[in-house]
Amino acid sequence: MADAKRTLRVTQVKSAIGCPGDQGKTLRALGLGKINRTSDLVDNESVRGMIFKVKHLVTVEEI
Repeated sequence: MADAKRTLRVTQVKSAIGCPGDQGKTLRALGLGKINRTSDLVDNESVRGMIFKVKHLVTVEEI
C-alpha cells in the first residue's frame, strides 16, 4: 500500500477528445481538463486507479 504522506504531481499532456466520456470525467475528478494543467494529489489507491484509467493522457511524477 502506498504511503499516505506521498504526493503525486499529475499533468495532462493529451486531449480527451475522441476518448470515451468516462475518461474525460476521470480527468475532471483528478482536477485536470486542459492540456498542461497540473494537479498535486495524495498518493492512495483510489487516485492511482483513476490515473491508471487515463495513463495515456497524463504524466505522473512523485514529489
